[in-house]
Amino acid sequence: MLSESALIQGVKKRDRRALEELHDRFAPVLLGLSIRYCGNRHDAEDVLHDSLIKILSGIDKFTERPNNSFEGWLKKITVNTALNFIRDRSRHQKWIEPDATASEAEDEDAEESLISVAATIGKEKLMQMICELPAGYRMVFNMYVFEEYSHKEIAEVLNCSESTSKTQLFKARTMLKKKVTEILNKQIITQ
Repeated sequence: MLSESALIQGVKKRDRRALEELHDRFAPVLLGLSIRYCGNRHDAEDVLHDSLIKILSGIDKFTERPNNSFEGWLKKITVNTALNFIRDRSRHQKWIEPDATASEAEDEDAEESLISVAATIGKEKLMQMICELPAGYRMVFNMYVFEEYSHKEIAEVLNCSESTSKTQLFKARTMLKKKVTEILNKQIITQ
């Protein structure tokens, strides 16, 4: 296995071994990220393909620095590609619902509650539930929880208000909490 620096240099030179290792090492992570955004494997594979093309086209722009994570750079390209893919797909559909703003305290309570029960149901089931969220909820949830975007950043990227971003996150968490509760109740009944 190549060091990260050797891998980057090899990819920049279009070395076959480095290109294969880039794919083998990062494609599973980037595919998982794409599935979280797209909600299904078929679309996620398209996003992964487009992301890898963008990564290879832009690899010369990546500069190795102590605070510049290569994997973070790959993920950012993939997230942006997924967001563009979803935007293009839903151009004629309104998937972000403007609504009343959820309070920060409600947000934090919902997250703590979700985290505590998520361990019980398993990562795969939780990822499946995230993929089943409506597109707007799913995008805001992924950007806020996994990519750690602020509501201001989400609003800029998705061209919506900060309050809409907060509301979408609140609704996503509420929907996930409801699904988790239903699963836990079924487990209790069957035991």
